Amino acid sequence: MTNVLPANAQTLNERIAELIRQKIVKGEYSPGQRLSEAALSESLEISRNTLREVFRMLTQEGLVKHEPNRGVSVAVPSIASIIDIYRVRRLIECQALAQAYPRHPAKRHLRDAVDEALRCRDAGDWQGVGTANMEFHMAVVELADSERLNTMFSHVLAELRLAFGLLNDPEFLHAPYVDMNARILALFEAGKPQEAAQALNEYLVNSERIVLAVYARRISDAGLERGIR
Repeated sequence: MTNVLPANAQTLNERIAELIRQKIVKGEYSPGQRLSEAALSESLEISRNTLREVFRMLTQEGLVKHEPNRGVSVAVPSIASIIDIYRVRRLIECQALAQAYPRHPAKRHLRDAVDEALRCRDAGDWQGVGTANMEFHMAVVELADSERLNTMFSHVLAELRLAFGLLNDPEFLHAPYVDMNARILALFEAGKPQEAAQALNEYLVNSERIVLAVYARRISDAGLERGIR
């Protein structure tokens, strides 16, 4: 009998880090929000030492920031990091879609994400639309059949959600992309992966321009100046 754990086994630290990461992806934590060590360790039922290790992991991913005498807070993305996020997205997502197996199981994930976005739009739940959008793009990367890419991209999406959170207008940000995601999926389902990838590339270029334009107008806000220097 051995004590070797399965390859997919997660440590407590990894599970807690993923939990906090998903809260960021879902928009439950805002950029710059202070994270109380005492409150979080109590609500998560873990020790403060464990939470500090988790904070160190998330700091390395650029999702939280530790400042002496100020504690830990959710990171505020810089313009440079936003540009880099979109560069990574174009490289990974467009290739994954263009080269995908037409009957890949992730196609169901794509369809579910589009359907959820449509339901949330009809209900006026724009935060829900944003979360469904994150799911759609995660499903695109799943088409590449790489666990390493899936893990890395989940970190990228968490950073992206922080950038979206700074804009503070989820309807303006997410409304145009509900139909764009549906169009990309329709092309893929019609057996046109190259055209779907081209539509996705145009989508990402447009999204980056909008995010950077709105973000740049907010740089002068006193609350953000310290965070992005």
